Amino acid sequence: MPSRRTLRSRRIAKLGASLALALCLGALPLASQAQSNYQPLERQSLDRIVAVVNDGAIMASDLEERVAQTRSQLEARDESLPPERVLREQMLERMIIEEIQLQMARDAGLSVDDTDLNRQMRSIAESNGMSLEQFADAVEADGLAFADVREQIRREMLLSQVQQREIGSRINISDREVEQLMEEQGASREQARQALFQRQANEELDIWMQEIRSRAFIDNRLAER
Repeated sequence: MPSRRTLRSRRIAKLGASLALALCLGALPLASQAQSNYQPLERQSLDRIVAVVNDGAIMASDLEERVAQTRSQLEARDESLPPERVLREQMLERMIIEEIQLQMARDAGLSVDDTDLNRQMRSIAESNGMSLEQFADAVEADGLAFADVREQIRREMLLSQVQQREIGSRINISDREVEQLMEEQGASREQARQALFQRQANEELDIWMQEIRSRAFIDNRLAER
């Protein structure tokens, strides 16, 4: 019987694989929560703004939650943890890039409805050998709220929609490239095409993320006390 930690690690791995495959093959996108991490600048209360991103803000409480989740995932996979300061900086940078994309999705009128979300949730559960009800029980057993996990997956799906819209037109794979990879690796034509697609998608995604970050207004306040 796998331990709770093992179930969590497997689930996270399966989720990542499912979303990466969706982006690669142009199936159901990576993507995101309709509300996103977007917080109006008016929201101050006792929370602290750690970054302003265009007309939105990332709160310290959201950052701490992401850091805790990442720490738990790394520990579940027995991977070494970076220093706390480095982990916090890395997570905030990731959240800034996500926030920019979520704002783009909002401006473009993109969304993920419950039908598509439920379909993706069932797919993730089945890839772990569970029914949706069993998957929900496993999530709750890990101390996570199933509603929060649903919204996290919705967010990832929305991010994927944005990325597919922006990256798809940048990818161009020639027959010669496919044939060359088939010769080098003994792969089938479809395997070679998918590998090239994934490689180009990753490269273009990195370039695009740098571009959108450079165009955004970002005020990183993490170091402020």
